Amino acid sequence: MSKKLILATLALALAGPLHAADPAPAKKPPRKQSTATYGPEDLLARTVFQSILADLALQRGDTELGVSAWADLARRTRDPAVIARATEVAAGARHYDLALELTRLWLQVDPESTQARQTESSLLLLSNRIDDLAPQLAKLLEQDKAGLPNNLMHLNRMLSRHPDKKAVQRLIDRVAAPYAEMPEAHFAMGLAAANADDPMRAQSEFQKALQLRPDWEAAALAWAQFQARQSNATALESLSEFVAANPDARDARLTLARLLISERRYDEARVHFDRLLKDHPDNPEVIYPVAMLALQQGDTVTGRAQLERLLKSDFPDKSTVHFFLGQLDEEQKKPEAALAHFRQVTAGDQYIAARARAAQILLQQGKPEEARELLHATRGGSPAEQAQLAIAEAQLLREAGRGEQGYAVLEAALAKYPDNPELLYETALTAERQGKPEVMEMHLRRLLALKPEHAHALNALGYSLADRNIRLAEAQDLIARALKLAPDDPFIMDSMGWVLFRQGKLPEALKTLETAYGIKADPEIAAHLGEVLWTMGRKDEAARVLSEAVRKFPDNEVLAGAAKKFLP
Repeated sequence: MSKKLILATLALALAGPLHAADPAPAKKPPRKQSTATYGPEDLLARTVFQSILADLALQRGDTELGVSAWADLARRTRDPAVIARATEVAAGARHYDLALELTRLWLQVDPESTQARQTESSLLLLSNRIDDLAPQLAKLLEQDKAGLPNNLMHLNRMLSRHPDKKAVQRLIDRVAAPYAEMPEAHFAMGLAAANADDPMRAQSEFQKALQLRPDWEAAALAWAQFQARQSNATALESLSEFVAANPDARDARLTLARLLISERRYDEARVHFDRLLKDHPDNPEVIYPVAMLALQQGDTVTGRAQLERLLKSDFPDKSTVHFFLGQLDEEQKKPEAALAHFRQVTAGDQYIAARARAAQILLQQGKPEEARELLHATRGGSPAEQAQLAIAEAQLLREAGRGEQGYAVLEAALAKYPDNPELLYETALTAERQGKPEVMEMHLRRLLALKPEHAHALNALGYSLADRNIRLAEAQDLIARALKLAPDDPFIMDSMGWVLFRQGKLPEALKTLETAYGIKADPEIAAHLGEVLWTMGRKDEAARVLSEAVRKFPDNEVLAGAAKKFLP
């Protein structure tokens, strides 16, 4: 007999009432009915036996038998512990209606059980019966007077996964309204309104919360975060007023400073960060943004000092700190120090980039094979990381004068990951360097099919056509689309200037190239600007632009070619 059949047979044997007498066999003389009842030992034994049977059924994968056995035992014994277990088993099997029935039995047996009410509330939520939750939540809030403020604050978190935010708002309004004298109640109703996209009600409730407790940071932050969905300017004004009135409000000031950074108001943000650093000199949450802001503003002295402080703190992401310190050392021509920092980046978003930079330093030190070995030893878990490693190795090989090998590395990686945008773009540019413009165009068109608004791909394809002086109308259209996506990009402006030059539109080309060169004094932009000036007969200006650029960028091939062509 199979084990499953044995379990079923045992279940049937236990199917009768727990206290029922055995029925008289058919066609036998009647015998005297026993008046004996099961004693506590018999009841305990049968309860233990049936619970073992139920759990054994669950272990064997017979969920239906396990659930029904526990439910039967709960109804028979009316024991709160047994009912709790039966409810847990039914809920685990997603028999929510049965689980709710059992919680009601539980509350009949033990009306004051907080656990039973919490379980019923969870089950109502799981079974999407949110409108039935109000009585249970109200009772739970009423039972726990000491924890009432905290419980009100957690209402929205408990209901956060429910998709009907309007229903959640109605529920929280019902259970929180009786506590209108408490700021936590208005906070709960305000947050529910914000989540339900009810801005007028959210504003009203958050303001009531702040009227009851004017220095309450949590309410000020929640209101500002909601405002920021619509307008950073409004959120900034709101937080600025709160911080002015509550200068010691650390989290509010920190959020305000971060919002100012997002608006590129760096000087104002720096004032707040300086205050935070003065008040909380050892707090990594303050030190890290101060370091980043200093680097953003070009203050490398402050940036380095704060990053080095982070290394001595309990800041968890030391890899990121080492990455930025490595960048600083590399910029300051300290390759050994930079290499040491990059080698200590062992995880995180900068891991691949750090290994690539370390390989570049090794290449510059005349150790190309060690550089490649470093990249080969780098773990790349995801396809995106594998693609980054291939791109880094190809760049390494190109700079070592082994461009064909680099191109082969990219082609091999692209065969494995044919739709990776970064690989498509890098392989396309490398193909052009290898004198394969048709291959470049194929890869860029594939990239644009995947990402039609890839500004750099549009620009690269348009510039390639313009540089080869073919299909100039199409080239201009591609570059115009790129410029629309990135209107302040000087390199896309340079491409537009170059295609205008190819079309003979010299004044328009000159204006565009001068704007681009004013934004970024790049050697290739200088080469194009010099050629346009020369063609327009303004040879002295052309010579000055080219000569100055050559002094700054003596190793640029495009600029060297222009200088050779036009300078004496």
